[in-house]
Amino acid sequence: MNTYERLGRGPSGPPISSGEGAARPGFAEGEGDAPPVVVSPAQPGRSEIRTILVSLMLTMFLAALDQTIVATALPTIGRQFHDVTTLAWIITAYLLASTAVAPLFGTLSDIYGRRAMIVTALGLFIAGSVLCALAQNMATLIVARGVQGIGGGGILPLVQTIISDVVTPRERGQYQAYFSGVWTAAGIAGPVLGGVFAEHLHWSMIFWINVPLGLVSLALLLPKMGGIPAFHRRRKVDWTGGLLLMTSAVVFMLVLTWGGNRFAWFSREIVAMLGISLVLAAVFVWHARKASEPFLPLSLIGGSVVPYAIAASALALSAIIGITVHLPLYYQAVHHLGVSESGLALIPIAAVSTGGAMLAGRAMTHTLHYKRIAIVGTAFAAVMAAIMAAVTMPLWPLLAMLSLFAFGLGTIFPVSVVSLQNAVMREQVGTVTGAMNFFRALACSFVVAAFAAILLMTLGTDAMIGHEGGGRLSAIQASDLTRAFRYVFAATAAMMAAAALLLVRMEERPLAGPSA
Repeated sequence: MNTYERLGRGPSGPPISSGEGAARPGFAEGEGDAPPVVVSPAQPGRSEIRTILVSLMLTMFLAALDQTIVATALPTIGRQFHDVTTLAWIITAYLLASTAVAPLFGTLSDIYGRRAMIVTALGLFIAGSVLCALAQNMATLIVARGVQGIGGGGILPLVQTIISDVVTPRERGQYQAYFSGVWTAAGIAGPVLGGVFAEHLHWSMIFWINVPLGLVSLALLLPKMGGIPAFHRRRKVDWTGGLLLMTSAVVFMLVLTWGGNRFAWFSREIVAMLGISLVLAAVFVWHARKASEPFLPLSLIGGSVVPYAIAASALALSAIIGITVHLPLYYQAVHHLGVSESGLALIPIAAVSTGGAMLAGRAMTHTLHYKRIAIVGTAFAAVMAAIMAAVTMPLWPLLAMLSLFAFGLGTIFPVSVVSLQNAVMREQVGTVTGAMNFFRALACSFVVAAFAAILLMTLGTDAMIGHEGGGRLSAIQASDLTRAFRYVFAATAAMMAAAALLLVRMEERPLAGPSA
C-alpha cells in the first residue's frame, strides 16, 4: 500500500471528501510517514470570493479564447510566412501541449500550492503569447504556441481547483455553471475577434491581447490568494510517472491527428505509434503501482464516484465537440449556408448548453438528490440525438433540436465536476481535477477522429479529401451527407445514453455546505 492509499482513507475506511475531511485535525497533520499537509484555516469573505471568481473567469476566458481565436487568422498567417503546409501545427502544437500538462499542473498544485502554479501557468501563457506575436517564421510560431499551450493547459484545472478551495461543494455547482458560460462566450467571440484582428489590424494582435488581460488577471488574483485556504501536501514529485503519462498522451494525440490524414489509419507508422503509446501507458500503470508517491495514484481514479464522473463528463464533452467540429460541413452541403452563416448556426449549441449547466448548478444548491437532474438531462439529450438520427428535418427544426440536445447535455458538467471533487481529500483535488481534464481532452480528440472516420466510410475517401483540401462542396451529395450524419447522430445518442447510465451508477455522496 503506497502513501496515497494510506492518506486517502479515514479510520473507518471510506475516502474523506474535499468537503468533509479537510479540516479534520488528525489528517491535517498527515498520517504515518507522510509529510504534513499545509492547511490554512482562513476562509475568504463574500467580497473576496467575488474578486477571486472574477479574476478566475478572466483567466479562463484567456485560455478558452486562444483555442478558437487563431483559426480564422490561419490563412493570413500562412500568406505572410509563405507556408500553408504546416499551418495545422499552429493548432496542433497548442492542443498537444495543453492536453499533456493538465495532470501535471493539477498534481503540482497539490504539492506546491495553487498560488505558485497559477502564477506559473499564467506566466507561461503570457510569455508564449509574446513569443507568438514576435515570431518571424512558422517554426518559431509553432514552438511559441507549444509554450503557450503549456500555460493554457494548466489554467483550466487550476481554476476549477481554486474554486473548490473557496466555495463549498453544495454551492460550487452554480459557480461551475458561470465558468461554463465564460467558456462558451470565449468560444463564440474567438473566431469573430480573430477575423477582425487579421483583416483590419494585424494577426499578431490575437496574441498581444493576451498580455494586458493576463496581467490584469494576475493583479486581481494575487492579492487575494493569501486568503484562500491552502490544503496542499509537500511531497516528492514523481517525475518519471509524469513523463511516462505525458509522453504516452502526446504520441496518442499524434496518432489521432495524423491518422487518415498524413498517414493511412493502418499504415506502419500509425500502428507503430499506437503500439508505442500503449506500451508507455502500460509502463506508467506498472510504475504507479510500485511507486510510494505516484504521479497519478491509480486508487484516486477508482472507487464509486471518480471514474463514473470522469467517463460521463468525457462522453458529454466529446459528443458536443465532435458534433460542433463537423456540423459546418452539414450546414454548407445540405442546407446551403455560407461559411460565416455556418459559424453562426453553431452558436445555439454552445449558448444553450450553458443554460443547462446553470440549471443543474443551481439545483445542486437546493436539492439533496443533485444527480437526478443530470441523469434526466443526459437521457433527454440522448433522445434528441436519436430523433435527429431517425428524422431528416429542415434547418430551423434542426437548430431547435440541437438546442434541446445541448441544454440536456449541459446539465452533466457541474454535477460531474463537483461530485468528483467532493469524493476525494482536499490535498488531492488538484490531482483528480487535472486527471479529469486530461482524460476529457483525450476523449474529445478520439471522438472527433471517430466522427470523421464515420463520415469517411459513408461518403468515401474522394469526397472527404476534396472537402478537406478546399474542394467544392457540390462534390458531396446532400442525400449522402444526410445519411452519413444519421450515423453521427446515432453515435452521439449512444454516447449520451452511456453517460446517463454512468451517472445512475455513480454514488451520490452528500455535499458539504449550507443545508439544502
